Amino acid sequence: MKKVMTVVWVSISFAQTFAQKIIHQEVFSAKMNKKIKIVIITPDLKPNVTYPSVYILHGYSGNPDRIIKQDIPDLVKKAQEYKTIYILPDGNFNSWYVDSPVVKDSQYQTFIGKELVDFIDKNYPTKAEKKSRGILGWSMGGYGATNIGTSYNKTFGIVGSSCGALDLTSFGKAYTGYQVDKVLGPIQSLPAGFITDNKVKIMAEADQHYIFDCGTEDTQMIEQNRKFHNKLTSLKIEHLYIESLGEHNPAYWSQSLSNQLTLFEKYFR
Repeated sequence: MKKVMTVVWVSISFAQTFAQKIIHQEVFSAKMNKKIKIVIITPDLKPNVTYPSVYILHGYSGNPDRIIKQDIPDLVKKAQEYKTIYILPDGNFNSWYVDSPVVKDSQYQTFIGKELVDFIDKNYPTKAEKKSRGILGWSMGGYGATNIGTSYNKTFGIVGSSCGALDLTSFGKAYTGYQVDKVLGPIQSLPAGFITDNKVKIMAEADQHYIFDCGTEDTQMIEQNRKFHNKLTSLKIEHLYIESLGEHNPAYWSQSLSNQLTLFEKYFR
């Protein structure tokens, strides 16, 4: 009887070890000298198998838990369906995912593009190669994904932005309303490296795939996205650009991000 109990216990332990998981943990950033909250979603992990990974950046005032509950409610299902590991870092309320020149402990570009990728590849069974790693986000996160993805173009093979804030110079009062000034200083002295238009030379030679989409009723972001799409087109930089009905709200980006993840999966395969 004792021997039977031992066999049953081992079987249950094995099933738990490799079941699909939603993992909440903190990752230390040496660059910021603090821990950052992360949510990691895995499929059922199999022994000796590695998986593609996608880093998902929330919008202004968001957080990783809201991504699962509201922003991309089918994300857990997609992790299992697409056999992909999703990494959801907390980008703080208003970090804009930049290495801030004015706030020492707001260095999210380096954290996500370098420190977090190194941590994930060391501790999870990811395919540690550019062609199997992507980054996407929406609104503030769309800006962040584009900025980080192009800055670390040897790390990420595919970059996606949904209703992204792609032109900080056109924000007007929204520049302070969305607290961009808190991390990048006054708009009059916005560092050139944080202007998305200045990334196009990198994009032309980066050997990456790009997806941009925006809702046609998104009065905050549609013109910024059209302008950037036209710039990429004029320079013959290959990308996918999509417009569809929708405003700047969860109803739009939950659908668009779900669609983008399907396109990411096709790219990985």
